[in-house]
Amino acid sequence: KILFILGFFSTLAVIALIAVAVTQNKPLPKNVKYGIVLDAGSSHTNLYVYEWPAEKENDTGVVQQVEVCKVEGPGISGYSHDTEKAGPSLAQCLRQAEKVIPSKQHQETPVYLGATAGMRLLSLENKSAADNVLSSVEKTLLSAPFSFQGARIISGQEEGAYGWITINYLLGNFKQVLYQWQSGWKKFLHSLKSISETSGALDLGGASTQITFVPNELTSGSPENLLYFRLYGKNYQVYTHSFLCYGKDQALQQKLARDLQA
Repeated sequence: KILFILGFFSTLAVIALIAVAVTQNKPLPKNVKYGIVLDAGSSHTNLYVYEWPAEKENDTGVVQQVEVCKVEGPGISGYSHDTEKAGPSLAQCLRQAEKVIPSKQHQETPVYLGATAGMRLLSLENKSAADNVLSSVEKTLLSAPFSFQGARIISGQEEGAYGWITINYLLGNFKQVLYQWQSGWKKFLHSLKSISETSGALDLGGASTQITFVPNELTSGSPENLLYFRLYGKNYQVYTHSFLCYGKDQALQQKLARDLQA
């Protein structure tokens, strides 16, 4: 079963970054921990604050979003001609995160930025500009009172896989008890739950489209499109493919270009 994800659904991929990252943490004290993820998309950047109990379920953290802040201005790839402004554009949302997270936990709170197709395109067109944008972003994140964990361009395969993890997390395909707190569109998503163990995900973004699912049979072809995860005590082999320049914004630009040529 393929679920078609539009608009704000695509931004949910960041939940997967935390869900996977928490599995790599060292044992933590018995209290609530926080994490910050910046989802640097092609048209805009969102900052998300997550919390999770230190206790894990089958070695995987149970994550809940507690804050979202939309960064003003374009996505960081939009600063290709003025790269030094990319980092400072994030400052307002970082200050908002400081207010949400208890000050005594600032230094231990990881912050991570993942850039998607907009930056992948910029890197192909002008690698120097892309590197300068990331350098500006890193400088700003290092100046924040949090524990900087990295700022990088994620691959299309990673983006697709994170989206698949997110949608199956929300549907309850990994762990049912998460849905005692569901409401609104989360209930709607859960009503679409597939009779199969997991659901596939088709993620239409601004500059790319990803399709991700668990194949019915193990395959040895296209190893670069196969990723492996262990979530809630179970192993998953996932097929994912990203179509760069097939996002809605890129499609519109291509249509306008053809119209002008005609």
